[in-house]
Amino acid sequence: MWFIFALLSAVFAALTSILAKVGIENVNSNLATAIRTMVVVLMAWGMVFLTNSSSGINEISKKSWIFLILSGLATGISWLCYYRALQLGQASKVVPIDKLSVVITLALAFIFLHEQFTLKSLVGCIFIAIGTLLMVL
Repeated sequence: MWFIFALLSAVFAALTSILAKVGIENVNSNLATAIRTMVVVLMAWGMVFLTNSSSGINEISKKSWIFLILSGLATGISWLCYYRALQLGQASKVVPIDKLSVVITLALAFIFLHEQFTLKSLVGCIFIAIGTLLMVL
C-alpha cells in the first residue's frame, strides 16, 4: 500500500510543479507560497477532522512536537526556495534539481537514522545525480 501512496505522491508533486509554474506568473513567490500553504493547511486539518484523528493531539510527545515543528520549518524554507526558483527558471530544470532531495535524503537517512545504504542505493544515487546533470545542462 505504501507504494501506491508514494506513486500518487509523485504524480501530485508533478502536477504541483506544473500548476505552480502557471499560477506563479506575475505573482510574488513568497505570496504564492503563502497561498499554497494556506490551502495545504486547510486540506490537512480537513483530513484530521474527516478521519476523526484530532483526539491524538494530546498524546504527542515533546520530542515529536520538536521534530514536527523542525520538519515544518524545513518544509516552509524548501517551498519558499522552490517557488522562487520556479519563478526565475524553467520547470523542466528546477524540478530535477529539486528532486536531488532523493539523493540527499538517502545520505541523511544513512548518517542520522542508520538506515542501510547498499550498493544498489549508491548506484541509484549516482544515476539520479547524473540524470539531473544531463537534464539541466
